[in-house]
Amino acid sequence: MSGSRDDAEWDRRARGETEIQRLDRNWADLLQELRVVQTGVQLLTGFLLTLPFQARFTILDMSMRVVYLVTVVASVGATVLLVAPVATHRLLFRRHQLADLVAAGHRYAFAGMILLGVALIGVIVLIFDTVAGMGAAIAAGISFAVFFTGVWLFGPLYQRRREPDSSP
Repeated sequence: MSGSRDDAEWDRRARGETEIQRLDRNWADLLQELRVVQTGVQLLTGFLLTLPFQARFTILDMSMRVVYLVTVVASVGATVLLVAPVATHRLLFRRHQLADLVAAGHRYAFAGMILLGVALIGVIVLIFDTVAGMGAAIAAGISFAVFFTGVWLFGPLYQRRREPDSSP
């Protein structure tokens, strides 16, 4: 909580923002980030939902069908979570709960990105299994899990820890 107060203080001092202006900016930033990922995750989900109706889907063995189902659940879950801030905004509109909206939107977006990562790894596993076999699928799945975790989580956490007091 003190980090949030420190950020608010920095924003007030360096940007000349009031708390409401900071929340408005944070909400606008969040919406812009969501615009970047929403279309992609919705297209991915739509693509995944059509796969069982393809003739070659029947060649998947039971383990790949489980991977497929986990991937679909993750992709649909990511879609729900990445759209949730908009639904929450509609329900809280003109209720003067901007701080709650921004906090909830942040949590939804973060959880949605985790599920999107799971879905993307699942797609990689399915494609590599179909094209190159189970060994390649496992190697690709592990490689991309490490890649996503490094780029989406550990890289930003390292940057945050390395330069805790610097602000743009």
